[in-house]
Amino acid sequence: MNIIALSPKICMSHLLLLETFDSFLFIEGKITTFNTFEIDGFLQKDFFDTPPESSYSRWKDVRDFCFQLIRGKRTPLSFRIVLSLSPEELASFLSSRGLVSSYRPEEIQGLYLNFHYDGTHLTCVTGVSLHTFRMDKSLEREWDRYAGGMLEQMAPGISLDENGWQK
Repeated sequence: MNIIALSPKICMSHLLLLETFDSFLFIEGKITTFNTFEIDGFLQKDFFDTPPESSYSRWKDVRDFCFQLIRGKRTPLSFRIVLSLSPEELASFLSSRGLVSSYRPEEIQGLYLNFHYDGTHLTCVTGVSLHTFRMDKSLEREWDRYAGGMLEQMAPGISLDENGWQK
């Protein structure tokens, strides 16, 4: 788990206005403005004429809705948004990080980005969930590096070490 402090203004632009996270799955969110809005990203397959292939919404499909809840003259009191790397990108991630021989995509429940804003500070906590326990932590280290690099490109002001941890 890696915790990275982010610039709220820059990160909010990437989350709500730009396509930076559009390919990620939206797992859940909680936004507190004049009310508290809780959103479950789990798709209700019975709603669709043709059932979707994924179990969760894409961030790009709920981003505008979340933006409508947050936008206004006042910043939200708080929010929490949980995103996960999509299954289509998981195999590519494993391959690019040299983890194909150690992990299979079906062993991984999710590679997560947990954004949390408390009214003043915005942080992103990385997380990895596997279907079974493993002593090998190379996946966690590589996800931290990947997420840290992605967030660093987004906000060059943050300083990360060689493992993707904030200095």
